[in-house]
Amino acid sequence: MDVESNQLPLKVPLDDDQDVQDATDLAGMGHAQALTRKFNIWSMFALAFCVLGTYSTFAQDLSSGLSNGGPISILWGLVLVTICNLCVAVSLGELTSSMPTALGQAYWVYRLWNTPTGRFCSYMCAWINTFGWWTLTASQVAFMTDFILGMKTLFNPDWTGNSQGWLQFVVYIGIVFLLTLINVVSCRREQILPWINNFVGVWFVGLFIVLSMTILICVGVKADLQFQSAKFVFGAWINQTGWSDGVTWFIGLVQAAYGLTAFDSVIHMVEEIPNPRRNVPRVIWMAVLSGAISGFIFMVVCLFAIQSVDNVTGASIPFMELILETVGAKGGAVLLAFFIFNGLGQGISCLTTASRLTWGFARDGGLPFSSYFSHIDPVWQVPARALWVQGVIIAIVGVLYLFANAVLTAILSVSTIALTISYAMPIVALLVAGRDNLPTGGSAGLGRFGPWANWISIVYCVITSIFFLFPGSPNPAPSDMNYAIAVFGVMLVISIAFWYIQGSRTYLQTEDAIAQMYYAQHLEHAESTAEPRSDADSK
Repeated sequence: MDVESNQLPLKVPLDDDQDVQDATDLAGMGHAQALTRKFNIWSMFALAFCVLGTYSTFAQDLSSGLSNGGPISILWGLVLVTICNLCVAVSLGELTSSMPTALGQAYWVYRLWNTPTGRFCSYMCAWINTFGWWTLTASQVAFMTDFILGMKTLFNPDWTGNSQGWLQFVVYIGIVFLLTLINVVSCRREQILPWINNFVGVWFVGLFIVLSMTILICVGVKADLQFQSAKFVFGAWINQTGWSDGVTWFIGLVQAAYGLTAFDSVIHMVEEIPNPRRNVPRVIWMAVLSGAISGFIFMVVCLFAIQSVDNVTGASIPFMELILETVGAKGGAVLLAFFIFNGLGQGISCLTTASRLTWGFARDGGLPFSSYFSHIDPVWQVPARALWVQGVIIAIVGVLYLFANAVLTAILSVSTIALTISYAMPIVALLVAGRDNLPTGGSAGLGRFGPWANWISIVYCVITSIFFLFPGSPNPAPSDMNYAIAVFGVMLVISIAFWYIQGSRTYLQTEDAIAQMYYAQHLEHAESTAEPRSDADSK
């Protein structure tokens, strides 16, 4: 079969047989090859590893883990979350291998549940996933805003500028613009964006080693500092929430879950890597496993080095307080500057992934003005309009710095909930439709392990999503409430409104999408009924 038989115009040249096969696979899902496959497996792994950013995310959210279970929750909760997330990762890897397209989870729901109800659920999944990536990117920008402004407090603890909303907003907007601009211009030449991700990945690993060694050496050589006991690091339980220990344990999983969420980054970049049926599933589980290992090691280092749990949990930026206690102001400023530089690099990768999902959603008719935002700029070779519109949306989130910090916090925290739900939806669709209905052609089938991985994934996603919505204490003040459920509810209302305004008529209803859906189903039927070749034929 050749690509021309799909009647879709190719927008990039095909250099070899693998390019032809990848374009053919994509055409079977209703789309022409519009982006170049510029990433290899290692540059894509660097992107996925940095988007997860597990050890840096744990550092940023250190107080949450210490308050909600302490070391037991931080370390052993991470072990549990890693096992469950690996089940989710291999489940999504199997689906990616069967249906590699940038829309990812939402497309799989529709393909497995090809009914009017399934199309609506697919549309909601697309909105939930897209909203999750917009808020995840916003949270990364917000973290870097806090660290940049917090740097001054290392030398001037009485400075209050880091809490002034207008200054936070200005820095936040500047970061969003910078990251968006880098993403727009870096695809002008094919190797620039992969090179950036490789550089950030190497820097990220190097910073992990430097931070870990520096913290340990400083505590070891300074006479006024001492290491915590192994009993504290591996067995201390701290509950400062007011909830029962059982509830606190589940709430404490939030830190580990947040640090291992967003491994679907590579799924939405699937059209920019050769042989995605084989390479993408590998990158997904490699990123989760390497993130978990680095996060566990770094948390062990931080727990051994921590001097005062109360000072760290009470600080506005807990990890900065830990660095100040152990390394000191001058050395800490250098390390934190490296940390911030790396965080901006992670932000580039987050924005890249979010833009591909935004573009994929628009390409399938799901966003307002979809035909406009699905455009690939012929000069910059990138979905520039999708990049800029999501930059505007992420920037609007920053307006909340000016008057509603509680709502801002809720929007930033809802990203984990949204992404987790988007992971569960296609896995549920797969189990409802039956694993026998999974399209053929994938190279990452789970075999007999598949149902176990799928069910563990669903149970994990349901439990964590529920506890992510809990407030920090049983009777919180209005300012301490967890407004994530309200933010998520507003997002659902907006999504349903867009469905009735436009989505019901346009989402996955373009002529190409309908024609190629029938074409893909015809291929699946032909492959399932074809007689297997004999050994002589295969030769």
